[in-house]
Amino acid sequence: MENPQHSLSADKARSPLKVNPKYNYYILLSIVFGGFLIFGLSENIKGPAIPIIQNEFSLSQSQIGILLALNSFGYLLACSFTSALSNRIGIKRTGILAFLSMALAGFVIYASSNYASLSASFFLLYIGNGVLEIGLGIMAARIFTRNTGFMMNLSHFFYGLSSTVAPTIAASLMGWNIFGGEMGWRGMYLFVLLLSLLPIVPSLLGKFPEETHEEDAKTTSYNTLLRDPVAWLIVAVLSFGVVSELAVGSWLVQFLVKAYSWNIKDASRMLSMFFLFFMLARLVLGTVTDKIGFTLSIIIASAFSGICSLSAILLGEKGAILFAISGVGIALIYPTVMALLAKRFPKGTGTAITFTVTLMGIASVIGNLIIGFIIDLVSRMFKSETGAANEILGLQVGYGFIGFLAFLCSVSSIFLYIILKKKKELI
Repeated sequence: MENPQHSLSADKARSPLKVNPKYNYYILLSIVFGGFLIFGLSENIKGPAIPIIQNEFSLSQSQIGILLALNSFGYLLACSFTSALSNRIGIKRTGILAFLSMALAGFVIYASSNYASLSASFFLLYIGNGVLEIGLGIMAARIFTRNTGFMMNLSHFFYGLSSTVAPTIAASLMGWNIFGGEMGWRGMYLFVLLLSLLPIVPSLLGKFPEETHEEDAKTTSYNTLLRDPVAWLIVAVLSFGVVSELAVGSWLVQFLVKAYSWNIKDASRMLSMFFLFFMLARLVLGTVTDKIGFTLSIIIASAFSGICSLSAILLGEKGAILFAISGVGIALIYPTVMALLAKRFPKGTGTAITFTVTLMGIASVIGNLIIGFIIDLVSRMFKSETGAANEILGLQVGYGFIGFLAFLCSVSSIFLYIILKKKKELI
């Protein structure tokens, strides 16, 4: 934080309370770290739930893809207005609104009785997730002005921490007996999403930094970003990387259950291992990104993830551990890109993040649709020996596409590296 006293000036004008700047800084850290913990839980409990939801509602793989795409669309919608919302009502109220909407989504998911209501409830959840992530990203960019790569990775480490335990917790909670019956996926979602009410307490106590002249920065930045090839390459890097990352959380359990006949708990443990490697990479390798450079870090990390994912498919069940190890590479992409944006666009950072993440959201919608349709298309085109749809081959090709996206992220990063090096603007 550059100057805690200065960052609080806008809030002092609105509140007569005086807060020790150092104490306030720790409150803000608790909100950022706690917010990422909640975000990781809400995002990654779906892995163990999806096979059960699919069976209960008799959904095809394409319908699952559409459900996940609607999630991404809700996230995309949130990205489009969060920066303006935070400028209008303040980052504090924006964060509180996100936490409240996520808790509300828990009740709506619990009441879902068909595919339409389930889709609507997940859509609401991801609007809350989108508002939360953009808000946390803006706040982190304003606070972490030194050792940016490490601090961004550290804050996202908490996302990885909760993501690591999320699948196992979800699988366990669904089996709990409450009031004479199993909690199931509905009760599990309600229980977990009610935890999003906890960060509201420090949010009410903290004084949030405000970016000065945000409106001017917004107008200038959007015009600049639209004409800047570097900005578009950053969008490509983030889109390919994040779609690959999120797809693992959505499809890995499904793949292991359908392709290798694993049970939900074992498949969930493998997803948890993916997030364990994911979490440790952000904790241990965050300093590396500051030392060797953000762009080079992304090139190496995304290529490593792609190699692990494709190798896991080629080796079959005995290579399943490579699905988890791929988390080492994919973990560094999002926070490193956020660090890159914070350094390249120090004025109007919120606008740069909104521009980049909104376009990434579009890619997420398309990516989830493509993966679901690839699985169904390949399954139907290449029948098994019994004449039935070859779902295993479809899942292999679909998951192969996830690994291919990681390679595309690396290739895009190479082009970004070349352009920045020519401009002598490598960060």
